[in-house]
Amino acid sequence: MKPDPARHPIAVTLLAGMALALVASGGAWSAEAYPVRPIRLLVGFPPGGANDLVARAVAARLSPRLGQQVVVDNRAGAGGNIATDLAARSAPDGYTLLLASVASFAMSPALLGKVPFDPINDFAPVTQAVVVTGILSVHPSMPAKSLKQFVALAKKQPGKINYASPGAGSITHLAAERFWKTAGITLNHIPYKGGGPAVADAIAGHVESIFGLVSTQTPHVRAGRLRALAITGARRSAALPEVPTVAESGYPGFEATGWLGFAFPARTPQPVVDRMHKEIVAILNLREVQSQLEDLGLDPEPSDPAKFHALIKSDHARWDKVVRDAGLRQK
Repeated sequence: MKPDPARHPIAVTLLAGMALALVASGGAWSAEAYPVRPIRLLVGFPPGGANDLVARAVAARLSPRLGQQVVVDNRAGAGGNIATDLAARSAPDGYTLLLASVASFAMSPALLGKVPFDPINDFAPVTQAVVVTGILSVHPSMPAKSLKQFVALAKKQPGKINYASPGAGSITHLAAERFWKTAGITLNHIPYKGGGPAVADAIAGHVESIFGLVSTQTPHVRAGRLRALAITGARRSAALPEVPTVAESGYPGFEATGWLGFAFPARTPQPVVDRMHKEIVAILNLREVQSQLEDLGLDPEPSDPAKFHALIKSDHARWDKVVRDAGLRQK
């Protein structure tokens, strides 16, 4: 017959004390043991785009450093918002990591006015990873050989030329709309679920032009499958040094860049955030990784969690103003 703890107050006190001791020591033990199972890395875009390339470059090297597999989980759609919302609602236990993007953390909230997550308070930032730059390219069959010629062609055919983007609310979508407004032209937007599918249709000639990321288009520009007209950075890309900036092409002061980074759900234990920050930054500082990313037109720029959080807040406010001033907010 088992003893009834209720009849033994001393036993109850001892058991309660043991439970409290286990709880108190559990956090430290978990931090030391982490991770004990595979980690899911959510990516809001399909394979082939900049988000996926960065995620896989880091995940491949993160797995052996952590002693557990890091599984890339592509949840494409809604400009990265599907994966971002899923991450925000995931358990804050260190086993769901998000490849965060300026698209879902700043641009979509600005464009849509409301999203199902709070980009500032629903996440524990780990580190910024890279700076991303936009690029406007056309199918080789298009007669435009420069940005100036492209604008002239668009003015003759208002609303008739299609342009692809990696998705509504993506950095390149908003950069494109800003530029069309600056140049006084109107194009027909064809949003895709990521840079990979958008580039595929642009190469096939299903859309005449594409406003995407340098990282996604670089190999196709080099191979002659796309003709690059201009990039949106403040300076030319090392990956495509022959392609001028929008500013150089007659629109001084125009610049639109974004970022990708890593974040956990809010309330993830700080020791877990610190461990992941240490490992990812070490990977991003590897010369082989930097060369790989730079060759694709991505500029590695790791940071500490506080600095990354400050960037998220500032970009949230900045892009909200850009969208309001340009009259781009969806109704």
